[in-house]
Parts: sequence; C-alpha cells; structure tokens
Amino acid sequence: MGSAALGPQYRATALREMSENHYDVLVVGGGVVGAGAALDAVSRGLSVALVEARDWAAGSSSRSSKLIHGGLRYLEQLDFRLVREALKERHLLLTRLAPHLVHPVPFLFPLTHRIWERFYIGAGMTLYDLLGGLRPAVPRHRNLSRRRALEEAPGLSPDALVGALRYHDAQTDDARMTLTLVRTAARYGATVVSRARATGLLREGARVTGARVADLESGQEVTVRARQVISATGVWTDETFVMAGVRGSHTVRPSKGVHLVVPRDRIGLRSAMILRTEKSVLFVLPWGRHWIIGTTDTQWDLDKDRPVASRADIDYLLDHVNAVLRRPLTHDDVEGVYAGLRPLLAGDSADTAKLSREHLVTAPLPGLVVVVGGKYTTYRVMAKDAVDMAARELGTAVPESVTHRVPLLGAAGYEALWNGRHGLAGRSRLSVASVERLLRRYGSEVEELLDLVAADPALGRPLHGAPGYLRAEAVYAASHEQALHLEDVLTRRTHVFMEERDRGLAAAAEVAALIAPVLGWDDDTVRRETERYRLHVQAELAAERRPDDVAAAEALRAVPEPSV
Repeated sequence: MGSAALGPQYRATALREMSENHYDVLVVGGGVVGAGAALDAVSRGLSVALVEARDWAAGSSSRSSKLIHGGLRYLEQLDFRLVREALKERHLLLTRLAPHLVHPVPFLFPLTHRIWERFYIGAGMTLYDLLGGLRPAVPRHRNLSRRRALEEAPGLSPDALVGALRYHDAQTDDARMTLTLVRTAARYGATVVSRARATGLLREGARVTGARVADLESGQEVTVRARQVISATGVWTDETFVMAGVRGSHTVRPSKGVHLVVPRDRIGLRSAMILRTEKSVLFVLPWGRHWIIGTTDTQWDLDKDRPVASRADIDYLLDHVNAVLRRPLTHDDVEGVYAGLRPLLAGDSADTAKLSREHLVTAPLPGLVVVVGGKYTTYRVMAKDAVDMAARELGTAVPESVTHRVPLLGAAGYEALWNGRHGLAGRSRLSVASVERLLRRYGSEVEELLDLVAADPALGRPLHGAPGYLRAEAVYAASHEQALHLEDVLTRRTHVFMEERDRGLAAAAEVAALIAPVLGWDDDTVRRETERYRLHVQAELAAERRPDDVAAAEALRAVPEPSV
C-alpha cells in the first residue's frame, strides 16, 4: 500500500520513480475520469502512473454543477440507458463508495400548466424512480399542490407555478471527489504527480510506449515508460490526437457552463430547484451558506485553459431565475462566479445543448487508449471502459474492474465517526457544526486533520476572511493533498474563491503564510504567490464585466495564469 499523504517529499520521490520505472499504465489527465482510471487500473493489480498538467481537477472537474444525478432531461431525449447507468452510479456513490462526499438533495420542480404538465413530468419522474432501482438510496417523487409548493419555496412568485413535483438527486464537492480518487489511487500504489505536463508521446515504431513529461515546478523533463497510455484529457483530447500524429475530424466540442454563487438568505427555498428553459434546464442548488445557480450551455472556441464568464452569461442566469422569484436578484447579490467546459462529443448539431453526454473509448494507435465525453456522474464507468481496453492489449490476464466495491479514502468508518461527532467535537474543542462540515469533506481522514489541531490549537481557528474553513485545512492541503500554489488552496482544496465576495483576497496572505513552511517558501515566494493571486482575482472580475466571450477572454489574458 502506498501513502495517501501527498506532500512535497512524496512529489519529489514520485517524479524520481516515474523516471526509473516501467509502468503497466500511464494515465494522462488528472480530472475525475483520469483519476478514476488510475484507481481502476491500480486496483486490478497493475502498476500505474498518473500525471496532470495543472492541479488536480483544475479543468472541468472542479467547475461542474456539483451534482451526482441521472439527468432528468436525458429522459426527454429518450436516452434511457444513460439515465439508468447514471442512477446506478449515484446509488453506489451514496451507499458504498463515497457516502462522506455524496449526499441526497431534495429538488422542487415547479409546474406552470395545471393538467398535462403534471401528468407528463410526473410520468417522467415515475420512470426516473423506477430506473433508480428497487431499493433506492433517495425517496421517490411526490406531487405538491400550489399551496404546499409555496410553503416549500416562499421565495417564489405566486404567479410562477400552479403546483410542483418534489424529487431527490445527489450532490458532491466535485474538486474534492476528484482529489479523493487521486489519493485513493495513491494509497493502493499509484504514483501521482500534478503540475507535470505530457509534452510528447514515446514511440517504438507505431506503438506508443510512454510519454515525455515536463515538471512545471522545476522545468526539468522526465521520461515515463508504460506498456499502455490512457489519455483522459477532456476538452484537450484533440490535442492528444495531434500529439499522436493522428489526423481526423474533431472529437470534442467544448461547451461552456457558467454558475453564479449568491447568499443563502437571498432566495427563500427549503430545497434545490430545477427550472425548464428554452434551451435546457436551470438549477438552484444549496451550497453551505450559498446557492449555486446554473448553468449556461454555449459553444466555446477560445482558450480552453481559461474559460471565463462574461456579463452576458451572468445576465442570462439572473434573467431566468428572476422570472420565478418573488424578490429578484441583482448583480450586487452575486458573490461568486465560475465557468467550466463540458467535453461534449462532436456531432452534427450546431447546438451544444443537443450533443451527446455519452462517452467514447478508442485506441487510435497501439499502446494508446483515449477516453472522452460522458458526464461527471458516470466517471467510474468511463474509467472502467478505458482500462478494459488497455487491459486487452497488455497480453496478460488482468483482473476485472473492482471499483464498484472499493470505497474511496475516508469512506471506511465515516458512519461511525458521524454517529460519534458530538464526542469528537468535545475532544477536539471544535463546534459540532464544524466537525460535521469536516466529516462531510474528509470522512474518516478527518482524524489526520484533527491531529494537526491537537498539535497546534491555533490551527483550529477559522481563516481570517474565510470563516467557513479552519486554518488547519490550508496546512493539510499542502501537507497531504499536493496543493503547490496559493490558488490550489483557495480555489479547489477549499472554495474560498467562489464563496467569498472578495474572492478570497482577505484570506490570501494568511493562507500563504500557513502553507509556506510546508512547501519551503521564503518571504519572496509568499509575496509573489499572494500578488499573483490578487492579479488573478482582478482579471476574473474584470472579465465578468465584459459584454461577451471575446472581450472577457481578452481581459483574462492580461494576467498570466497564477498556476504556471
């Protein structure tokens, strides 16, 4: 068993091992699918290396709607297989694989037509319930009268609905789920390194035999040899084909999804809400002290590394949610904004909302497997399919996937700790609410974090400027979670960037000072990291005021990405 503590010493050792060893599988791409593929392969007994060009989940996997769901709208598209598959994965995550990270969420679906819509949508939800299995992990849907619906959602305009349906799906912290997959893979023996960009493929004749990997922290390059390379690079998949010298049509059509974050007290709802729009659906989702409102679905042809929200995106979301609210939201209510790209399989449709959420696994060259498409909820199935294809080429008997039975790091013992949370709070001198929040983020691994607090009680205090997080969480991000930059901590290990009105500027200096001893930073590095983060925030805010994608992207380009 390897170590799940991904600190600086681990990374240095991992890079050396990558240059010396010959792996069964090298996975390129540290989003949810790549992390899932690394876990799938290593849990079959294969030797595995995993590299990510930026930070874990830095692309699409930290910028989703944060839902684990079957996708009601795919029923309307008659994609029953996808919905059934996703609901099966939802059940596994809720009950076995990640009960600490995935939680049921009640949803309200407002109805605007008295008879036909209740029958039509109700029939769809009945099918949704049935596809979820005979022993569902969430309650089945219910019909609500107009009066009962307004009790559930007093913030809605009385004219916005004639009744509602109530159903359940599930929610997760997408960045933390991806990171947990990476750490679980490392625990089972995978060698994992972020900020390590695959710059070229190694070849012996027509066969791919590994990759050249640039360590972006040191500037050095290592050669990683592997019998099979799995590319799980999402919206960057076409670049993988170019690297492989494979010519052909584009595989991926990136679709931009933008989400807003507003204070919880600005919308009077007791559950999440889903609204139909002319293009797709709109979610209003509980997120701690906030609501997440999203999403848009528009084609993106600009820099895939830095998708950004424009004024038009924000106006679109506000207009659609305000159509049903008793008290409309304004731009001043928006405390956070984030934008991500969906790796949709390219098709004939000009409308990205109509492109498939199915996934594709292909072997364009001997030794190279490419997986692309899909949706966050079905990451495990995508990973399994990719490793299945790689396993067939390895030439030896490789066991079947076992990831449907492998709990993620922090799942084992979570329920026992949750039941004992009052005692845990007393021993750690933290509030019960704080312990509950930590358990939902770290599961049984919370004991490692509480050990930091026991050794230094000052780490049990909240961060200045981000009171939803403890100082210990910043330290743990650097010592155990391979956070290498200030942005990694404020954007993905925590979500300070999207949850605080100042996007984390008030917390930046303290967090930088906390992680500096762990990462070996001197005073100049602390100042440089803090200044780069400040410039990054300013650029994002400037972009959000620009009228369209082109102008917004131009504003963002004015500042170098802080993670590079």
